[in-house]
Amino acid sequence: MKIPTGLALNLLHRCSAGTLATHSVALPGYPFASTLPFATDSRHRPLFLISQLAEHTRNLDSDPRASLALADPDALHAENAARLTMIGDVTRIDIDSATRDRYLRYLPHAALYLELGDFAFYRLEPRRIRLVAGFGRMGWIEHDVLESLPVLEADAEAERLAALAADSGICGLDRFGIDFVQDGERRRSDFADALDDDALSRFLQQRTAPI
Repeated sequence: MKIPTGLALNLLHRCSAGTLATHSVALPGYPFASTLPFATDSRHRPLFLISQLAEHTRNLDSDPRASLALADPDALHAENAARLTMIGDVTRIDIDSATRDRYLRYLPHAALYLELGDFAFYRLEPRRIRLVAGFGRMGWIEHDVLESLPVLEADAEAERLAALAADSGICGLDRFGIDFVQDGERRRSDFADALDDDALSRFLQQRTAPI
């Protein structure tokens, strides 16, 4: 069954943490699962800021193959929740300042970890996404579909957000929606269609108050 990519993006952006499964070094052949906070980059790829002392970091440095499992944070019952598993490779990256600032908008407390010096950024490069969006609504989203999505680069995003009020509560903006914090929880408002530069400008001009 073909799954609309927007459903996966919505869930991916609303979750502030997920379960990352790596290949155990200590017990070869067994998966090692750990819960980690994350934020997405401008191409919707999960970013992790992780300690070099962590077990999952040791595992990733040995074998980058991993999967990230997410579930709808607002669901009352796990068995009925929309859920997503992203399969790909998690590798250490050198992060640019615009992407670093984007990460800290989503997870401001992470600034403390950056000061410690032993934390580094890792990124999950997806190969496939398995999405279960409800009864009878499930399927795979392939890498080439994700790669073809229109992108708002992090520096262009930062320039647009800088024009908004400092207390807007907005974490991020992309072609498909806007992410914000409401009552301490991460939320997302999807656009009906992917917006080009002109449409994004009109959207932000019309926005006069926090969502």
